[in-house]
Amino acid sequence: MKSKNIGILTKPKFPEVTPTLQGVVTWLRERNITVLLDTTSAALLSESGGIQKTQLAGTADVLLVLGGDGTILNAARLAAERSIPILGVNMGGLGFLTEVRLDNLYPSLERVFANDYVIDERLMLQTHVHRHGETVARGIMLNDIVISKGTLARMIELRIAIQGQFVTNLRADGLIVSTPTGSTAYSLSAGGPIINPAVQSLILTPISPHTLTHRPLIVPGNVAIDVTLTSKDEGAMATLDGQVGIAMTQGDTAVVLASENRTKLIRFPESHYYEVLREKLKWGDG
Repeated sequence: MKSKNIGILTKPKFPEVTPTLQGVVTWLRERNITVLLDTTSAALLSESGGIQKTQLAGTADVLLVLGGDGTILNAARLAAERSIPILGVNMGGLGFLTEVRLDNLYPSLERVFANDYVIDERLMLQTHVHRHGETVARGIMLNDIVISKGTLARMIELRIAIQGQFVTNLRADGLIVSTPTGSTAYSLSAGGPIINPAVQSLILTPISPHTLTHRPLIVPGNVAIDVTLTSKDEGAMATLDGQVGIAMTQGDTAVVLASENRTKLIRFPESHYYEVLREKLKWGDG
């Protein structure tokens, strides 16, 4: 990799983050690589001059993420527009998205600079919320968008259409529209299927549906999904990747479709998706 600009994003809650960050910044600078730190990371090192995360994503050639899957989801949204490759270093429990274990950090960085890696492109979603014909919010996500009830509501009612064709009226606690990457997140907890990220599809998973015949539905990755809130629910929300909330009111429609952008995860040829599944879900060794 010819990159000379590495942006570093961290999750400060992990105790190993500060010493790891100190070590990796020193290691990179010794190799004449420009290190860009967001304000959080700069504060951890007691350095001045940290930049905003959006600015960092607009300048860096690669994002090095020290954290867990949640930090990667944040990085994926930041990196989406420029499709910057992301290398995730696992600081917590085993993640589906983080590629590198902490004890293998430096050998992994050596391999990245030696071009000994592959890019794993992941489908992303984009959404815009319409209210009275106006777009009131928009966003992009790697895992999912969840449209769910407020804390006091018993259930919400949603009208679902795909490619302009009416599908169903759903009464439930909510609906998850996820990518294959997000199939092992909230969708899985709600009874959705596991989908290999190489499959270009979207998954609609009802959350505690009132009618048991409502089941997860897998649709092609190139369709537009319209989800309209038809019930009068105070506090109903559209939540992107579990991190960004958009308030919805009766009559609002969230239009969800695949984004033109992809998340590019740096992978090493010997790492396998099914191995991560087996370890994460504690399946038998066979």
